[in-house]
Amino acid sequence: MNLNVLNRRWCTLCLMLCMTLVGWMSPMQAQQSRTVTGTITDQDNIPMIGVTIMVPGTTLGTITNNDGQYSLSVPAEFTQLQISFMGYETVVSDIPANRVLNAQLNEETHSLGDVVVIGYGTQRKGDLTGSIANVNSKDFNQGMIGSPEQLINGKIAGVQIMSNGGSPTAGSSIRIRGGASLNANNDPLIVLDGVPLEIGGISGNSNNFLSLINPNDIESMTVLKDASSTAIYGSRASNGVIIITTKKGAADKMKINVSSTNSIQTKTKLAEMLSRDEFVQVVNQNGSDAQKNLLGSAQTDMNDEIFQMAYGTDNNVSLSGTYNKLPYRVSVGYYNQDGILMTDNAQRATGNLSLSPSLLNDFLKLNINVKASHNSNRFAINDAIWGASTWNPTQPIYSGVSAYGGYNEALESNGEPVTGAVINPVGLLKQHHSTSTINRVIGNFDVDYKLHVLPDMRFHATLGYDYAKGQGDIEVPATAAQYFMSGGRDYSYGPQENTNRLLTTYLNYNKTIGMHAIDAIAGYDYQYWKSYTGAYEQTNVAGESQTSTAANDQRHVLLSYYGRLNYTLMSRYMLTATVRQDGTSRFSQDNRWGTFPSVALGWRLSEEAFLNEWDALTNLKLRGSYGVTGQQDGIGNYAYLPVYTISQNGAGYFNSYTYRPQAYDANLKWETTTAYNWGLDFGFFNNRLSGSIDYYTRQTEDLLARVPSAAGTNFDKTIMTNVGNVDSEGWEMVINATPVDNDNWTWNLTVNASTQSMKVKNLSLVKNAEITNTPVGPTIDSYNFQVLTEGYEPYMFYVYHQLYDPQGKPIEGAYADLNNDGTINSSDLYRYHSPAPDYIFGLSSTLRYKQWNLGMSLRANVGNYVYNGMAMNTGAFNTMSYNSAQLNNLSASYLDTRFTSRQYLSDYYVENASFLKMDNLTLGYNFGRINNWFNLNATAMVQNVFTITNYSGVDPEVPQGMDRSFYPRPRIFSLSLGLDF
Repeated sequence: MNLNVLNRRWCTLCLMLCMTLVGWMSPMQAQQSRTVTGTITDQDNIPMIGVTIMVPGTTLGTITNNDGQYSLSVPAEFTQLQISFMGYETVVSDIPANRVLNAQLNEETHSLGDVVVIGYGTQRKGDLTGSIANVNSKDFNQGMIGSPEQLINGKIAGVQIMSNGGSPTAGSSIRIRGGASLNANNDPLIVLDGVPLEIGGISGNSNNFLSLINPNDIESMTVLKDASSTAIYGSRASNGVIIITTKKGAADKMKINVSSTNSIQTKTKLAEMLSRDEFVQVVNQNGSDAQKNLLGSAQTDMNDEIFQMAYGTDNNVSLSGTYNKLPYRVSVGYYNQDGILMTDNAQRATGNLSLSPSLLNDFLKLNINVKASHNSNRFAINDAIWGASTWNPTQPIYSGVSAYGGYNEALESNGEPVTGAVINPVGLLKQHHSTSTINRVIGNFDVDYKLHVLPDMRFHATLGYDYAKGQGDIEVPATAAQYFMSGGRDYSYGPQENTNRLLTTYLNYNKTIGMHAIDAIAGYDYQYWKSYTGAYEQTNVAGESQTSTAANDQRHVLLSYYGRLNYTLMSRYMLTATVRQDGTSRFSQDNRWGTFPSVALGWRLSEEAFLNEWDALTNLKLRGSYGVTGQQDGIGNYAYLPVYTISQNGAGYFNSYTYRPQAYDANLKWETTTAYNWGLDFGFFNNRLSGSIDYYTRQTEDLLARVPSAAGTNFDKTIMTNVGNVDSEGWEMVINATPVDNDNWTWNLTVNASTQSMKVKNLSLVKNAEITNTPVGPTIDSYNFQVLTEGYEPYMFYVYHQLYDPQGKPIEGAYADLNNDGTINSSDLYRYHSPAPDYIFGLSSTLRYKQWNLGMSLRANVGNYVYNGMAMNTGAFNTMSYNSAQLNNLSASYLDTRFTSRQYLSDYYVENASFLKMDNLTLGYNFGRINNWFNLNATAMVQNVFTITNYSGVDPEVPQGMDRSFYPRPRIFSLSLGLDF
């Protein structure tokens, strides 16, 4: 007899015995009863083994045998039976007079039956106990998508994705629940087809390593948010996990998909500066004779010269199907996007191969994925944006002579460029040729073997490999003003080679025995990273060395042991327990290993008898979780070792070079985050209305941070060490609704909202010693504008309180004496708001009418603040002239303030930057099958449609809350055509 059948029958027999004993011991059994029998089948009339038959409100029950039959003694006062099986809709039926109750169970058609990718496996959405969100390809943001994270921007509660600027080479900041650390890394772990990717960039693409992956190859993205779901990844999971799953082959005939998206990008809002007439008026009214003499007769809008209408194209072809029982998918893609800033460009060519053979009657499944990309970039100098904003609008672009490429520059009396002057932005862009190329290959080979002797046990192994090589070239002619004194630039940097190797092995036991479902894994991971950059020199056109960069070899290893148990009882009571132990080479042997446990419970109340009569209720589930995760990213690989570096010129001993140790802390250890999460999932009307509510708290201890070191205790002014604690908490809510769904109309609506708050609890190296106001964040002219303070939200602006005259005009240099000591000094600085929003909202809507579809997505931040550094830095009259040869334009804010000197630390420039943005607006039409040959879809799209805000600067959404001359995000108009053969 087949061992699997024997095993099932043995387990069924044991369960039936147990159920019989429970019923025998029940006092109800002593009452008058009758025997009910029947057969349970599925939709195909196939008998179902192990279906649970219960008397509602009691412990009486049984399960079906191998023939789908059951027999149950039911007390006379009970008239109904509840029939349930995992993955099928629960049925409650009246007991017929003949005492024969047969039933046919239907598979769950709502989202509870959807399978969600989790760490090291999958799980039914209805059985999840952690806070997990999943977005499939049909719900991705559309348009010109240059990098995968843009696909889910605004789609998931508690997830903030902000591009670092409008350049096609710009990266993004991704924060899940705001991040858990202060100075260490706050980026989530990215797992691509089972391979955890190393955080960071590479030479030639330091801003966005994810942009090397083609978004069109992605099938779904799953975000793990709470500690229960992330703890399986241990030391890398404090800031959440994003699991990316790419598309695989289809088990049917070959399908060919061709898509092409072509776009035009235009500039949006720019920094508000004085118009030409306003500029001339201000100079004539307030300027000296020397300044008036620098006025010209030209009418130049330099922004029109450096910004352009940018074109882009994204083309993809894929073939998928099955060849001789071998599922496959092959795809190629080409992406080419100009930036709205002249000379800015990003190109990407990609290829993807996926093979998914099954052998030994599906006992052995293999999965082979290879992704390759070739990126070519041309980088524009962002300083040109500042130059265009501050350019004297009365001066022409070109000088009319050949010197300095013919561009009009500020010159000394000897004809050489003025040191520190604003360089002609057109010349700055056209005379600076900076390019890079990056090649990347990501591959994984999965083996999944279902043991013949125990088919419920699987052995899974993954071999992963991620290799990238990046390098670049910079050329600037000797005649260019930007490098005139040094003779131009002509050199190559890199190459940098990054290698990431992974071995994952685990055993998975998955078994449903009647009302019990067990899914357990135990595994081992080995991951090795290496990054090497060769030494190179920066040389001028004549080949003379300007600076040199030493070779850099960075590597680290992570070893892991982990286990997880998912247990479900009667499809309603759920337990998830996880433990992982990580060892990292970034710490000494004494502190190398960290243990990260978690536990979560779930209770599906909608399966209980007392809610069965509520027909409108589809799903109601309570969740609670606790877990600990770790942090060891963002601290360097050798911070616990005394690394020696060679001395600089002039710092030797008797003309000999010496070696000096860098600052280090031999006692570095894990930064740990303890998190709690409470959640409620709900669904009504067969999930036409569904959603979830979550509340979480996190406490991060032993923060990895760079802080000042005591004099004489180390070899630098600052040191990376464990110091301080930070707490955070927040609420999240998601509501999904389908108000209309019929043959002609379908309307889907999703709303998400979240709040998050963070507080610094301790920053002291010495116990009970108070450390206040540690300067952090971007600077302008060596001024810090943000601080970390114990007891307060991190990164708050630290400024003076501006005073105003009776007409509401700010008084220059007049600040409030907050400590009432009669003197205005640094003691009167105060903490005033932060860049973090109090509330985050997202809304997505899709409306279908027959073959038409209309979609849109909006986002809103409320309570976020931005320091308008551009207005401050150019908003005082004295900023008009830094030298005797050039005038600079002023911010339009000067007309309101009339400041003579810059008011660096005035809270006047800290502005409420709350906003409402429409990110996407799409209109599509499905032409259906053309000539019985192919399907045709066409979609018109607008991205970055509008922004509603009271912020006066370029964009209310800027990195770190500091606006210092921001590359504006473009408005994108695109048309996409899709062909399916």
